[in-house]
Amino acid sequence: MGLSTVDRVKTAFFRRRRDGSGTIRLDRHRIYILPTGAGLLYALTLFTMLLGAINYSLTLGHLLVFLLAALGLNAMLHTFRNLYGLSLTPAPCAPVFVGESVHFPLRLAAAPGVAHRALEFLPAGGSPVRHAQCVDSDWIALPVPAKQRGWLSLPRIKLASRYPLGLFVAWSWLQPEVRALVYPAPCVTPLPVPLPAAGELASGQEGREDFAGFRDRQPADSPRHVAWKASSRQSAERPLLVKQFAGGARPEYRLDWLACSSGDPEARLSQLCGWILAVDAAGSRYSLSLPDCEIAAAHGPAHRQRCLEALALFPAPNG
Repeated sequence: MGLSTVDRVKTAFFRRRRDGSGTIRLDRHRIYILPTGAGLLYALTLFTMLLGAINYSLTLGHLLVFLLAALGLNAMLHTFRNLYGLSLTPAPCAPVFVGESVHFPLRLAAAPGVAHRALEFLPAGGSPVRHAQCVDSDWIALPVPAKQRGWLSLPRIKLASRYPLGLFVAWSWLQPEVRALVYPAPCVTPLPVPLPAAGELASGQEGREDFAGFRDRQPADSPRHVAWKASSRQSAERPLLVKQFAGGARPEYRLDWLACSSGDPEARLSQLCGWILAVDAAGSRYSLSLPDCEIAAAHGPAHRQRCLEALALFPAPNG
């Protein structure tokens, strides 16, 4: 079924199609402008003054009305030019966890010799962002809440400006194609039992023989490992410290879908996410086992990202 007449009009006049991942330049075909409430009141006042000047044949009254009308028209032109020529380029953004906000970066490039002032960005479903001035080039970040895992695309943005007098509002619709990956919200639960005899000897890595220092306590660390005496010497804002040893065996974990305590798929993904963060922070090797995916044991930032991506893109239960 095709678009309704109203949808066709909206698409034609308000650009509901996507803009791609390249640079978007605002030209006269993309900028709309209308008087604000203050602008309508201003016009009504001028009209009333004009009637009075005509009724009483006041030359100075006519002059004043025409001067103020010229000022209003000038304001309309400046409001339009405040957006005209502005270029916006989307950039990749970092993944986040459910419950956080994705900050989509946009690079602004001003038209040559023009300063774009009092810009207001309104992403659908996000918080408005106001940018005071863009003279040459600048960066802004548009926060959008991440409510579910998977890919989150930047929603349609309304870029508006009422500069300089607030009598007119000029706006443009933007929909750059950029998205961010949203990981499941991590759930803090006790770690599974390490694999027996699966460690590897690693000098300088965490073990059980030689004391190598302290590290911040992670949620998965047992309270028995907390260095209470060393922690008491720190400020109250710092996390507790855990003793770290070197020269021994490094534990290896198997993070298995079937080992999760909850039967709900999303709860399992959150528990696996919490395990990955805890084990990765401890520097241990770990493997990940999902119903449709097996990731061999490894460690490091690349392995962590691969495992978290597998959780984020895990098929929805009904999908």
